[in-house]
Amino acid sequence: MEFETIIYGVEGAIATITLNRPSRLNALVPPMPAEIEAAVGVACNDPDVSVIVLRGAGRSFCAGFDFADGFHAWDDDIKTDGKWDIGKDFVWLTAPGGPVQNFMSLWRSPKPVIAMVHGYALGGGSELALAADLIIASDDACIGTPGPRLWGAYLTGLWIYRLGLTKAKEYGLTGKSMSGKLAAELGVINKSVPFAELEATVRDQALALATIPQSQLAANKLVVNRAVEAMGLSQVQTIGCMFDGMMRNTPEALKFLELAEKEGVPAAAAARDRAFGDYSQADAENRPDPNNVIHI
Repeated sequence: MEFETIIYGVEGAIATITLNRPSRLNALVPPMPAEIEAAVGVACNDPDVSVIVLRGAGRSFCAGFDFADGFHAWDDDIKTDGKWDIGKDFVWLTAPGGPVQNFMSLWRSPKPVIAMVHGYALGGGSELALAADLIIASDDACIGTPGPRLWGAYLTGLWIYRLGLTKAKEYGLTGKSMSGKLAAELGVINKSVPFAELEATVRDQALALATIPQSQLAANKLVVNRAVEAMGLSQVQTIGCMFDGMMRNTPEALKFLELAEKEGVPAAAAARDRAFGDYSQADAENRPDPNNVIHI
């Protein structure tokens, strides 16, 4: 298959899906979410593939949904006669072919998925990473979802299950970020390593998994997934999608988008993050190293 926003490749038993909008930190626009799901389908139907690796080209894994143009890339999906349509928005988020189900194709894949995270994994980008089975990040990665502050809510619910009650309350209310190192300490991800070791660490993990029979991998993944689903994952996602749409259309959220359109995303992000001193307002020591680049 040919793709516009991703690159798909196979080497031995490992399929690699690379998000490929490096100039925009791989921020999500159509058709990227659908192409991710399509690539997962290709890997799942390839008998030679045992493991899928998901990564981002350039300086980041994925900076979330791209709202630089006021989120107009999604107008056909969420607006009627130029105005936000709550019903249309909800269907867009939750229906087969919508972004949440695109992300969850990683969860549903019978073949294990490893997310290789570096740079920024924000908002929808963080939700995408958390849908993978194993997450390995660079120590200096910035992982988080600022949506709880403004313009969004937990979308897939996976942050809640990864964090546990105490930390889910803390991060869900503040929207604050965490480094790859802290994410590993909190158990949100599996491991963090220096960036120089990231690709080799992911490859070693993928090769080790590939020595296990595919049926065994699929069975073990399914058991764990069903346990989480029995705790109400689908119900949480329904509520998350409903409130995410609503919180993107409050008076404050609309002013946020207006500011982003008029003065640029950095100005809007600065206003959102100033009180917390993270994301756009983090000092150099608490930002991903811009020299850490995944070359394709």
